[in-house]
Amino acid sequence: MIKVAIISALCFSYMGYAATNLQPQDDPLKASIKRGEEVYKEFCITCHMSNGKGIEGAFPPLDSADFLLKNREASIRAVKFGLSGELTVNGKEYNNTMTNLGLYDEEVADVMNYVLNSWSNKSKKMVTEEEVKNIKKAE
Repeated sequence: MIKVAIISALCFSYMGYAATNLQPQDDPLKASIKRGEEVYKEFCITCHMSNGKGIEGAFPPLDSADFLLKNREASIRAVKFGLSGELTVNGKEYNNTMTNLGLYDEEVADVMNYVLNSWSNKSKKMVTEEEVKNIKKAE
């Protein structure tokens, strides 16, 4: 009887741990956003700031950015390959260079999902690694 009680206690303890500490397998978007936040903090925050507002005249905003929200493929391409030249975001001109960060396709997808679902941005359509893989460098 004592063995049964000990085994039961261990099982319930593990189930409680698993319920509170393991990431839900059924929400890949949330998992991607969480990974993307780390990528953002490592590679993007210096120019686009923690609030996603960028630096006016130098680095465009990502929060409520019309370019980002209306040009999904071009936005993914910019993160994947870098971007240089003129760009209009929310009616303001930017002419700077975003270098190729050397991110893997999964990291590009994750950081895009983070940006598309942070601050005032909301996107139900998840950017996938496969979608990123299919984006080719502009000629």
